[in-house]
Amino acid sequence: MAKTPILKWTAACALVLSLSACGGNGLFGGGKNERRENDPNGFSRDYDSAARSYAVKKGSRLSDLFVNNQDPNVTLKVNKYLWKASLDVLNFMPVEAADPFTGTIALGYGRPQGSGRAYRATVYITDPALDARSLRVSLQGAGGSAVSTQTARAVEDAILTRARQLRIADGKL
Repeated sequence: MAKTPILKWTAACALVLSLSACGGNGLFGGGKNERRENDPNGFSRDYDSAARSYAVKKGSRLSDLFVNNQDPNVTLKVNKYLWKASLDVLNFMPVEAADPFTGTIALGYGRPQGSGRAYRATVYITDPALDARSLRVSLQGAGGSAVSTQTARAVEDAILTRARQLRIADGKL
């Protein structure tokens, strides 16, 4: 009689492990996230795709439930004004994934008001400082077509301007 609960528990664990192995990355994840310096903007499409898929899949494996690799004393190293401003300026795009620990926001295709062209963006916030060096925006047109450097710079400038406005408004409280 005592063996029945142990057998049920063992069978349940075996079922869970076999189902988790069916995932795209396997039980323990895998794959590489390499950055290739081919793009004139400093971004590679391979890196953008890898970062996007990593942000979507991070924490989606069964083994992530049982592993605690995070230091409880770690604080977020993302500027809250840049984060909020990015979401404000690019509010016409749906958010596909957002990871405040790596500072990555992956946005889907959307059309800005008054434009017939759809864009997709990935925003990288790399530093807690409210600084232009802390922000990188990777834009793609519909079908993965290239977007001019001036357009990407204009989006970055709009995000930085909005972040400064948010900081000034926060200082008045």
